[in-house]
Amino acid sequence: MIFAQAQPAQAVSPFGALLPLILIFFVFYFLLILPQQKKQKVHKKMLDELKEGDRVVTVGGAIGVVSKIKDNVITIEFKEGVKIDFMKNAISQVLKP
Repeated sequence: MIFAQAQPAQAVSPFGALLPLILIFFVFYFLLILPQQKKQKVHKKMLDELKEGDRVVTVGGAIGVVSKIKDNVITIEFKEGVKIDFMKNAISQVLKP
């Protein structure tokens, strides 16, 4: 009988073992993290440019007109005399006229 001789194990370099993890990190960064940061930056710019009279949509889907802005609180008028205070972060978008 002939027995197969075992091949000696090849040494794996530490860099070769970490290369797939590094590549996965870069893929996640460019496909998930970077676009999310850009989206947050655009949203913050939109909130900073918000002014009275803008027609907005809240995160809950309510549409109204900004009647007052004070620090981080925005008062939105939905109907004549119906005003509700919202946190600035609760505005999802500004509707264009």
